[in-house]
Amino acid sequence: MKRFHVHVNVHDLDDSIRFYSQLFGTSPVVHKPDYAKWMLDDPRLNFAISSRGRSPGLDHLGLQVDHADELDQIGIRLKVADALSLSETRTTCCYAHSDKHWASDPQGVRWESFRTLGEATTYSVALAAGQTCCGPQDPSPSSDTGGQASCGPHASCCEAGG
Repeated sequence: MKRFHVHVNVHDLDDSIRFYSQLFGTSPVVHKPDYAKWMLDDPRLNFAISSRGRSPGLDHLGLQVDHADELDQIGIRLKVADALSLSETRTTCCYAHSDKHWASDPQGVRWESFRTLGEATTYSVALAAGQTCCGPQDPSPSSDTGGQASCGPHASCCEAGG
């Protein structure tokens, strides 16, 4: 089963947590100093916010899947659409370990399709290691980082760290 994913950059995390907790009628299931996430069942939504020094507003949209074959099917569809810009395996981003595919729609809106493998103690392994960027700046189509954290094409998650 798939779950829609929305990630929004915010100026003030605490104010935003108060707002979204009231809107959704529940507290976030993940709450870090720079990140919060709600896993809603009605509507089926993975909604995340972060305060990492980026411009406020929509960061990316996505589809979260439960099974590897679902992620593979999305990856194939993105390749057919000539939209796949990065595939990652065993990456760490947003306090989670996951496999994922990144793409951009014709307007440039970033899309993340992913399968979460488990929780992580850091936002990104690369940022925790003190690296200035956590992935390729301009990934080639169908590239695979082989387990290196990137947080997607153009490494927007790294703007605050590097």
